[in-house]
Amino acid sequence: MKNLWLLDRLLRIVLSEILFIIGYFWLWWMLQILVFVFAVVFLLTRIIWFCLLYKPFWFDTLKNEKVLGKIYKIWFVILVLLIAWFVSYYSNFFTKKFFLEDYNKMNNYYKQTLFNTWKDKRAESISNYDMLFLEYKIFSDKYIAYHPYVLKNDTKLNSDLVNMWVMINGLKEQVYTWDLPKVHLEFEKIRPIFQDILKRNNFSMLAVSLVDFHDVMEKVIDAADKKDVSWVQTAYLEADEKLKAVEIEANDDEIKAIRKSLDDLKSLAESKKLDEMPAKAAELKSNFVKVYLKRG
Repeated sequence: MKNLWLLDRLLRIVLSEILFIIGYFWLWWMLQILVFVFAVVFLLTRIIWFCLLYKPFWFDTLKNEKVLGKIYKIWFVILVLLIAWFVSYYSNFFTKKFFLEDYNKMNNYYKQTLFNTWKDKRAESISNYDMLFLEYKIFSDKYIAYHPYVLKNDTKLNSDLVNMWVMINGLKEQVYTWDLPKVHLEFEKIRPIFQDILKRNNFSMLAVSLVDFHDVMEKVIDAADKKDVSWVQTAYLEADEKLKAVEIEANDDEIKAIRKSLDDLKSLAESKKLDEMPAKAAELKSNFVKVYLKRG
C-alpha cells in the first residue's frame, strides 16, 4: 500500500538529508544515533511510498498525486545539492568556531595563570587559577560528553581532558603556598597536551606554531640566564626553525619583535657579551608573552 505523493516524498528526502548532516556534524553518541535513525526512517518511507503514521488517521497524500514536470525535478535535485553544501559547510565552520570560543575562554585563564606564576605574583596567580579551575571543569565536562564533528575522530580527547583535569586540580595547594616560579614549571607541563589536541584536530596553526616555538625558546632563555654561549648557539638553531613556522602564519610588528630579540641574543652570544644575555632573554620572553596572551 502506498500513501505518499510526490511532494511528500521529496520533502522526506530533504528532511532525511538535513538530519544526516545535523547528526554527523553536531551530535555525538546516543543522540547522534537517534537522529540517524529518524533520517533512515524518512528515507525508507520515501522509497516505499508509505508512512505508517498516516494509516490510523486514514491520511493518504497519494490521492493528491500530480506529476511534476522534468524541469521541477531538476530544480529539486539542485536544491538538495545546495542544502547539502550549505548545511555541511556552515556546520563545519560553526562547530569549529564554537569549540574555539569555549577553548579560548578557558585557555585565557590558563595563560594568565602561567604568566603570573612566572612573574611570581601570588594574588594574580590565585585569582586566575580559581577561574581556570571553574572554566576548565565546565570545558572538560562538556567535551568529554560531547564530540562535535571537528573532534569526532579524536580518540585521545577524553583521556587528555581527564589527565589535564587531574593536573590542574592537583596544583591548587601549590598555587596558594608554593614557590610560584616552580609552580609555573608544573603548569608548563599542561601546555604540550593542549598543543597536541590542537594539532591533531587541525586548529589555528599560528597558536600551534607559537606553542612549538615557546618550548625551544625556553631552552634559549635558560642558556642565556646561565650565560652558556655554546648552549645558546645550539638552542638558537632549533628556535630559529620554529620561529620561521610562526612567521609563515603571521609576520607583523609583534612577531618581528620576537625575531629581533632572538637574533640579538644570538649576536650577544657570538660576541661573548655574557652579562647582557640575561636581560635580552627577558626581553625575548616579554615579547613572546605579549603575542601569546593575545593570539596564542
